[in-house]
Amino acid sequence: MSSPTTNRTGQGSRIGLSSYAFFWQLSDKVSEPLSIHQALERTAELGVDLFQVCDYAPLEAMTESELEAIRASADRLGVSLELGTKGIRPEHLRNFLRIARILGSPLLRTMFNVPGHTPTAEEAVAIFTDVLPDFEAAAVKIAVETYEQVPTSRILDVIRAVDSPYLGICSDPANTVASLEMPREVIDAVGPYVLNMHIKDFAFSRKDGWVGFTYAGAPLGEGLLDYDYMVSKFQPHQRNINQIVEHWLPWQDSEAETIRLENQWTQHSIEFLRSK
Repeated sequence: MSSPTTNRTGQGSRIGLSSYAFFWQLSDKVSEPLSIHQALERTAELGVDLFQVCDYAPLEAMTESELEAIRASADRLGVSLELGTKGIRPEHLRNFLRIARILGSPLLRTMFNVPGHTPTAEEAVAIFTDVLPDFEAAAVKIAVETYEQVPTSRILDVIRAVDSPYLGICSDPANTVASLEMPREVIDAVGPYVLNMHIKDFAFSRKDGWVGFTYAGAPLGEGLLDYDYMVSKFQPHQRNINQIVEHWLPWQDSEAETIRLENQWTQHSIEFLRSK
């Protein structure tokens, strides 16, 4: 395993891998899916000491002893954990606060929207006002991700209204392009409120026949993400903002090629971030 300094992009900013960096390998699309324990082992083998368990469906059904086993694996490997989910129903957030306590996560990434319901700004303010005292008592922060289903301006209205250091932004400028929000504009708007960064590159490519475009992932540094501009605005090194590697890798022609490319993109992303 690498020394602690090699897992940093600068003073106070750690490189982490998300479960989305193993998206296909953790899914039932492959013949032998990884377990979360195996994903942690892969993370440690890459010299990374931070893993964000994000939108990992089996988590909610796990018993306390199963969650404690994940924490034990992470501790054994020297890997810290962060947590991610979707939705802001009070009971849902409190359940994930319980999980965060067991896993030792200081941060819960979430999103406003869930299938069938996107809360209004007023509803969201009331929910966060209700639950944040519990999160503050546990020293767990909530980071709301920028996403195309909810305008960034509405998310920021809520965060400003609640006005708590325990509520902020999980930045992902790739997501907002689908709602015609330009990445630089989103970066400028959310900068002061960022608690966590999802790092994935993205690009448009012409579809066959030159009819329309495909919007998908790209190797970090080879797409449209202006990483240097984003870092200049967020200053993650000075603000202790972790940078979590994700991918938007489309399924390839075969399982073997998809897994090979997913691993290659992960290694490339780590090396890219360590070079900065």
